[in-house]
Amino acid sequence: MSNSETKRWQAATLGLGGNVGDPVTAMAEALRRLDQRSDCRVTSVSRLYRTPPWGKTDQADFYNACAAVETLLEPQELLAACLEIERTMKRVRVERWGPRTIDIDILTFGDRVIDAEHLKVPHPRMTERAFVLMPLADIDPQLQVKGRAVADWLAEVDRTGIAVANENRALWRG
Repeated sequence: MSNSETKRWQAATLGLGGNVGDPVTAMAEALRRLDQRSDCRVTSVSRLYRTPPWGKTDQADFYNACAAVETLLEPQELLAACLEIERTMKRVRVERWGPRTIDIDILTFGDRVIDAEHLKVPHPRMTERAFVLMPLADIDPQLQVKGRAVADWLAEVDRTGIAVANENRALWRG
């Protein structure tokens, strides 16, 4: 980067989830690790939701939350940071939609549209999943995703079985 270029803070949203071990503690730890970085800051966190498994249904319920962050990182760098946090927290990817200790997905990155091999933003299928849209609506119901507000997408999805597990949005702070 040349001296004339300066990095600027950019807004992104993340989806977090897990259903193995203590996923609530794992999500809180992941958010703390992100917030402790000099190039990321957590600005808002949703309520915590308990969610029936999706895709592969013969497993324990999930806990899900969303977070708004500001970052100096570019999208691929933020993805690498999230994957590193998952790795250091012993995330093992065994099967698609399968059990996991922690999962961190980039949902949106400003108004960018990214279609790279390992990163798609807005996150594919997020507009079809209540377990993403409900916590994201806690943070910003008017956030535009694919040309529509999160609240509008949420009005059209099945919320069956999803319940607020904890109202405390500062739970991650420990």
